Amino acid sequence: MAIDRKQQIIEAATKSFSLFGYKATTMDQVAKIANVGKGTIYTFFKNKEELFDEIINSLVSEMKLAADEAIVPNLSFHEKVHRRLYKILEFRKKHQLMIKLVQEEKEMGTPAVADVMTKLEDMIISYLKDKISEAIEKGEIQPCDPKLTAFVMLKLYIALIFDWEKRHKPLEKEDIAELFEQYIFKGLSSR
Repeated sequence: MAIDRKQQIIEAATKSFSLFGYKATTMDQVAKIANVGKGTIYTFFKNKEELFDEIINSLVSEMKLAADEAIVPNLSFHEKVHRRLYKILEFRKKHQLMIKLVQEEKEMGTPAVADVMTKLEDMIISYLKDKISEAIEKGEIQPCDPKLTAFVMLKLYIALIFDWEKRHKPLEKEDIAELFEQYIFKGLSSR
């Protein structure tokens, strides 16, 4: 059985980035973990940045798939958005590479990691923007700026899931859904 060298390298690099972070990962480490010569890596990837991009693009695809799989038919738009966002952020919170990248960006401010985190956020916003645009076309929600709305939705979710629990007891999934519905779809008016 032939070994897929490229996949072997990607898995080794993912392991190295997850354990040591972007900055501390070297092509020598990846070669050692993959059990291949360093030259073999360069037959597939020009440099560490290209290898990292490949891993991040794959990660984004997995994240989108997880978000889409969270949807069941006949849900309201706000239930769909809640399920998608929760899945995306749950994925981000549980996936070892994402945890390491968030930590490295916060502690070291590695420019390549900061760029990837921005790219990741932009991809999530773009994904949500498309779902919001579809909902507007179907008449499920009022017309709005889809990109700005996606940004606000993502930031609210991040605040409720990550920022809140820095100093408070974590909110339950149902509480987050309720707060999200209240702030985004109902508003705070007493009428």
